[in-house]
Amino acid sequence: MTRTNVTRLLETAGVAHTSLAYEVDEDDLSGGHTAKALGLPPEMVYKTLALRGDRTGVFICCIPCLETIDLRKAAAASGNKKAEMLPLKELLPTTGYPRGGCSPIGMKRKFPLFIDETCILSETIAINAGSRGVMVLVAPDALIGYTGAKAADLAKEQ
Repeated sequence: MTRTNVTRLLETAGVAHTSLAYEVDEDDLSGGHTAKALGLPPEMVYKTLALRGDRTGVFICCIPCLETIDLRKAAAASGNKKAEMLPLKELLPTTGYPRGGCSPIGMKRKFPLFIDETCILSETIAINAGSRGVMVLVAPDALIGYTGAKAADLAKEQ
């Protein structure tokens, strides 16, 4: 089992999880590559996105890896009129995590967290463990309970 700060936090809190390591392709940090490398269906693999709202500031959204964030839905869910992706150069200083390694757990500060409501359709979902090449499988209700996340419709209609 690969240990990261995220896995340590989950262990300390007594949140059941499984750590999964995979080979990182620096040319393809997409969730599709991650799902394939882990042998998981893409709808189980969630990516963590940092956004900035015009009223509330930074907030975090987790959506299925092949989906695209709907900025209007994310803004509405977070109490903002408008939202935009946090510029990549601000990701590490703001969250403490690099691109491809961002986790909704253990950020530098506790930001409001929203997770796509489709998470409840899976018994477990995979989220980043705070390091490229490491994910954790966790029950959506356990993740929501631990982080205080709110479930919302966040993805663009396909």
